[in-house]
Amino acid sequence: MASKVYNVLFICTGNSARSILAEGLLNRMGHGRFHAFSAGSEPRGEVHPLALKALRDLGIATDGLRSKSWEEFARPGAPVMDFVFTVCDQAAGEVCPVWPGQPLTAHWGLPDPAAVEGSEDAKQQAFRAAAVTMKRRLELMMALPLQTLDAMAIHNEVRHIGTR
Repeated sequence: MASKVYNVLFICTGNSARSILAEGLLNRMGHGRFHAFSAGSEPRGEVHPLALKALRDLGIATDGLRSKSWEEFARPGAPVMDFVFTVCDQAAGEVCPVWPGQPLTAHWGLPDPAAVEGSEDAKQQAFRAAAVTMKRRLELMMALPLQTLDAMAIHNEVRHIGTR
């Protein structure tokens, strides 16, 4: 019997940095158990170059990563999500579309690495820090026995992960 593949959507306002990092990381780390997507409420239309660099530095392919609207995932025929995570505080406060399938939701806020000012090294360090924090959260989520927990227990666990 095949194991369930969980669809996960990461949302940030601009869909250029944090949500892109999460999408790339989970698709690499998920080993076929998870299929990650990302989107924004007001997508910038391009992925931040330092987000792509941070992923490549971790050995993660960046082909196909793009900034897109969350409307892509709310329309008929879109993949049904099992989880939807907001990764920026602004997106967490916005009224989201109605997601087909009633996915579990949680807020996994991260500081915006794209907002860091200063040297190129400081900016790259901010993207690396965001990627490392997200990687740890994803490791915790992937360690959950999702097929044996009920929906309420899973919801509590993924919400708690975002507060660590």
